[in-house]
Amino acid sequence: MADSTSAVAKWDGDLTRRVVDLTRLIVKTYFRSQVMGLENIPAGPSLVVANHSGGIVTFDLSVIAVDYYMAFGYDRPLYVLAHDNFFRGPVADFFERTGVIRATPEHAAEALATGAPVLVFPGGDYDVYRPTLRENVIDFGGRTGYVTTAIEAGVPIVPAVSIGGQENQFYLTRGTWLARALRLTALERKLFRTNILPVTVGFPFGLSVVLPINIPLPTKIVTQVLPPIDIEARFGENPNVGEVDEYVRAAMQAGLDGLAARRRFPILG
Repeated sequence: MADSTSAVAKWDGDLTRRVVDLTRLIVKTYFRSQVMGLENIPAGPSLVVANHSGGIVTFDLSVIAVDYYMAFGYDRPLYVLAHDNFFRGPVADFFERTGVIRATPEHAAEALATGAPVLVFPGGDYDVYRPTLRENVIDFGGRTGYVTTAIEAGVPIVPAVSIGGQENQFYLTRGTWLARALRLTALERKLFRTNILPVTVGFPFGLSVVLPINIPLPTKIVTQVLPPIDIEARFGENPNVGEVDEYVRAAMQAGLDGLAARRRFPILG
């Protein structure tokens, strides 16, 4: 169990409930969110692995969290692994009290040891700023740390796929080439742990290179939780990380293709 000074131990069910109540109106009304397949999350610990969409104003976590707590209540927290940038300044404690913890192997192991599900977006900034023309492509940018986390903790991976978030504005490029051209990559990695400079077009500012931040369009967001993957049962006692990653991404791609086939119109759903 986590000690009283750990990020995991800071989870506050009452605060989380209040935050979820506030965000429910946004995701259910503005984004008309729908989450299917929550019954695929096992009763014990699991690593829920999802694609990431929506740029700097992503609502992926809120969409999943609202339905998770509606389905399971507040007896078991949903922990979420997040980028270091979430923990700059006075808001760090607030995030930790709602289950959002720094994405480190130690924090992931600690959260899984409590018996709770842990949600991770392996693609991070690389995924959340993928071009809109590739919105239905699962691409974590070669990041496989999530597989190692699941193997070491001995927990299943639960894939989850989402569609719609990458339609909240038009994502032209991640801007890795632009960051290199402006010689910003070293500085960005040092300050923000990223090497992209995304270019988007949206409302009301039009063209944006990171800033200004456009208001997300009211696109319908649909998330599908897929059946859990028992790593040892499928890959043996000494699984190959690359093979597991490839299998997970293939399962997610098939799930996302299914959602895309049922989506009639951009934004409207």
